[in-house]
Amino acid sequence: MSALLALEQVRADYGEGAVLTDVDLSIGAHDFVGIVGPSGSGKSTLLRVLLGGVAPTSGRVRRDPHARVAYVPQVETIDWDFPVSVAQCVLMARPTRRLLPWASRAEKADVARVLDRLGIGDLAHRHIRALSGGQQQRVFLARALLAEPDLLLLDEPTSGVDVRTRHEVLHLLGELHESGLGIVLTTHDLNGIAAHLPRLVCLNRRVIGEGAPAEVLVPEVLEATYGSPMEVLEHGGMRVVVDAPRHGTVLPFEERSA
Repeated sequence: MSALLALEQVRADYGEGAVLTDVDLSIGAHDFVGIVGPSGSGKSTLLRVLLGGVAPTSGRVRRDPHARVAYVPQVETIDWDFPVSVAQCVLMARPTRRLLPWASRAEKADVARVLDRLGIGDLAHRHIRALSGGQQQRVFLARALLAEPDLLLLDEPTSGVDVRTRHEVLHLLGELHESGLGIVLTTHDLNGIAAHLPRLVCLNRRVIGEGAPAEVLVPEVLEATYGSPMEVLEHGGMRVVVDAPRHGTVLPFEERSA
């Protein structure tokens, strides 16, 4: 198969209703895809279906049997008080079947290599709670990269971080993609993240739109996705999404200054 992962008419149910309905999606080996949509739209569920953690109620998931897929959860869900160092945290993800509990010299070298690749080699012995938001994200990227995956799935990788850290994470993911890694991420950040990605999927239980930002960051697709009117502005050659103003809620400048 040409795709690493492909969903065909996939439906997923939790409780009484469908979380995903009739989802068709194909992820190639060199794709860099952002999945956007409101809270409750099924973004995290879609990642879990791709990962294999959630079985679809109907439809089909096709996987390249040789593809290695890794997952990076939201850093906000991690217990950062757990008593481990950066290197120990990454070693917990080692893809080994050795019976001995301690790491081999080769495994320690692999951890050092991936930490250096992400620019945090000097933090190997620091406690994970002593890290900044960007450093925490790099630690969990290191855990995922230790298995040398072909495809990386990330759930809201810039959630709860400042603007500078968001730029750092986006730049790092861009470098990883350039090195040949396929990437799929969810994000609520239309302007800071989604507008900079080569391919977007607008999701609200079903796929509303798919394509380049110029094709899907348009008012009609955004309104169908988020359920409210939005405007798209051009700024410095980039598309900027803003809420459409409600009539009567903003006074003209002359009246506000009177």
